[in-house]
Formats: sequence, structure tokens, C-alpha cells
Amino acid sequence: MNFKEILELIDKVADRGIGGVEIEQAGLKVRIDGKSSEPQVIHSYSGNQPAAPPPPPPAPAPPLPTAAEKAATAKAEQDAAEVGLHIITSPIVGTFYRSANPESQAFVNVGDRISKGQVLCIVEAMKLMNEIESDVDGVVVTIYPQNGQPIEYGEKLFAVKL
Repeated sequence: MNFKEILELIDKVADRGIGGVEIEQAGLKVRIDGKSSEPQVIHSYSGNQPAAPPPPPPAPAPPLPTAAEKAATAKAEQDAAEVGLHIITSPIVGTFYRSANPESQAFVNVGDRISKGQVLCIVEAMKLMNEIESDVDGVVVTIYPQNGQPIEYGEKLFAVKL
């Protein structure tokens, strides 16, 4: 029996909830103690009194959500919040900037009324500054990326309420 086979055996004992297993093969003795699926209750009897019935096993705890389930829930909540909103996405890969330079005011802020053709941000790609313009009239509800954050093609930039 090699190390890989021993590890597989350990996994099977754990997966199936087996209390334990002992194997002896070619002079090698392996014993794996697993966890029993139910707690063991030891009863003591005294004289003529009947033993009390064992308490019911505790209810299993609900499984914790996985990272994928948490992400799916967050995405569903975000999508529900975006119903009725127009999403402006990045037409290119680059770095997102909210203003023309670090000393200037941001082009737009959450709550600002914007019009079609208005510059919303700059996306720097290969040392070229590309102005991203609004394609609708409305009010900025959300600005997704942070200033100076790398963004990808198709990534959400702004949510606009029409």
C-alpha cells in the first residue's frame, strides 16, 4: 500500500462518515479512525429504575454559503437594483480617471444630471487619453470603478437613471 492509496482511504472514510477502518497488508498495519456520524451516549442503570431514553441527536446546522453562492447572491441583488437603469460600459481596456488631472474637479458625481454627449470620464489606454461620453440623458446613480482603477472592455462604468 503506497502513500497515495492511504490518502484515498482516508478521504473515503471521511466522506462516508465511517467510524474507522483497520487494514493489515504485507506486514503494514494501517488504522484510520473516522468520526462517527452520531454522538455516542452511555447509559448507566441503577437498580430497578428503567433507563431514560437517549436524547434526540442535534439537528444538523444549515450549510454555510460558498463563495460562489455569495457572489451569485450579490450579483442578483445588484442586478435587481439596476432594473430600470441605463448602464454605460467601457469601450476599451485602460485606466479609469474621473477628472482630466488630479487637481481638477471630477467630470460627474453621483446625483449629477447629465446630457447626451457630455464627457463622463477619461480612460487612458497606451498613453492616450480617451474621453468617454454619455449616450443618454439622465441622472448618475452609481459610479462603479474607483479613480485610477484598471478597467476592461465592457466593464460597467456608470449607472444612469433615465
